[in-house]
Amino acid sequence: MPRQVDHDGRRRQIAQAVFELISERGLEAATLRDVATRAGVSMGAVQRCFSTKEEMLIFVAEHANQQVTERVRRRIAESADPESGLTMLEQTLVGIVPVDEQSRAEARVWLAFVAQAAVNPRLADVQRQQYSGLAELFALLIRMAKDAGHVRPDVDPDREADELLTLADGLNVQILFDRYTPEAARAALDRRIAALRVRAAEPAR
Repeated sequence: MPRQVDHDGRRRQIAQAVFELISERGLEAATLRDVATRAGVSMGAVQRCFSTKEEMLIFVAEHANQQVTERVRRRIAESADPESGLTMLEQTLVGIVPVDEQSRAEARVWLAFVAQAAVNPRLADVQRQQYSGLAELFALLIRMAKDAGHVRPDVDPDREADELLTLADGLNVQILFDRYTPEAARAALDRRIAALRVRAAEPAR
């Protein structure tokens, strides 16, 4: 009997190869030949999994997003207070900022996709959906923390979510260009989270 191929597994295998090539040398490195070589498959196998390069890149963007999501979930589960909205917000923010080699690789791929999305409507749509989903998650977590009395009552969750997303984007770029260290980025995030918290009541005079 002919050997069956795990199609989804093969697509993930190829996506990881593309991810690594883009992280190392940019989008131009994701040629059919180099992708096949890195993935350890034939060029025909790559073409059977992805009919166009655009389709492959969109899958890779979603693959990279899933990697980040899984890491954030682990960070939340391992935190001291995993049910807290502020804890989930903080760990999500830290999880999307490059603080080690894996997350730096993800940030390099993200930046390459951002540049390509500026001239590719389909990739731009994928990026917009990912940004929208992240902003909605931030706003939800801020509302949770606000309802629990941990966030100042004057904070607008939707506006704050957009500003946090902008901050995280900026920190990604600054770290990749070595203008910010991961420690400085973490301190900037900590200050922003601290600014959201309900202030302790001042002692009576």
